[in-house]
Amino acid sequence: MNKNKKGSISARLNGRAWVFVIPSLVLIIAFVFYPMIQAFITSFQTGAGNNLDWTGISNYKRLLTDTTFKKALGNTVLYLVIQVPIMIILALVISSMLNDKRLKCKGLFRTAIFLPCVTSLVAYSIIFKSLFATDGFVNAILMKIHVISEPIGWITDPVWAKVLIIIAITWRWTGYNMVFYLAGLQGIDDSIYEAAEIDGAGAFEKFKSITLPMLKPIILFTTINSTIGTLQLFDEPMNITQGGPANATITISQYIYNILFKYSPDFGYAAAVSYVIVVLIVLLSFIQLKVGDKDD
Repeated sequence: MNKNKKGSISARLNGRAWVFVIPSLVLIIAFVFYPMIQAFITSFQTGAGNNLDWTGISNYKRLLTDTTFKKALGNTVLYLVIQVPIMIILALVISSMLNDKRLKCKGLFRTAIFLPCVTSLVAYSIIFKSLFATDGFVNAILMKIHVISEPIGWITDPVWAKVLIIIAITWRWTGYNMVFYLAGLQGIDDSIYEAAEIDGAGAFEKFKSITLPMLKPIILFTTINSTIGTLQLFDEPMNITQGGPANATITISQYIYNILFKYSPDFGYAAAVSYVIVVLIVLLSFIQLKVGDKDD
């Protein structure tokens, strides 16, 4: 076959490939990139609806003196720093336990741990508010076993309300990360663990020297994914504590919602606040990727 014929076949194949790629590309540009650019432009404006006035960087200057924004940013970072490591470690430990071939009813346990992430948010929020109420089941049990002497204000106390949000997020999303780790663990050859056992390695040594290094790409993926999800956290504070008490559990996403729908609408300032999330996601993802590459 001559070069001209090969070139024509390759050109036809490329043309057919673009027929499938272009629709997706158009949709991504229309529904992802265009809104991002438009939101960035809007962040330099103020007002609501079509009545927007250009204000330059005044919205970003306002961020520096906005105490509610600082509170929301602090809460979001706190959830990120505390909850994400706990969730990742729990998911790793649980997945290692459920990957044991000697364990019976593995399917039942895996399903039970994964179920929270597909449970109705409103339903589980109502249950959590009932369980962790001042006269709820959790306080009753803790008092009965003498862990506490008086009920904890899980929803009314600023510190314990944060703890409740962290518990709720961990309960909901640990099973989601567990599925990724289980898939990775099942791709590790058993002979590697058998060789380690012959060399006298214990369970912890095998976990540290084999499981963790082999799961490193998945750990990096789930860490970045969890970081993005936590920075965008909205559902739990909105439905369980409504951001209270006194904005003690409010997050950046909930503050954006309040600016748009609860306070006097200001599309420009809401867009400016939303770009704080964009910057944090890009920055933290970049750092995590660099750290992951450095360890290779």
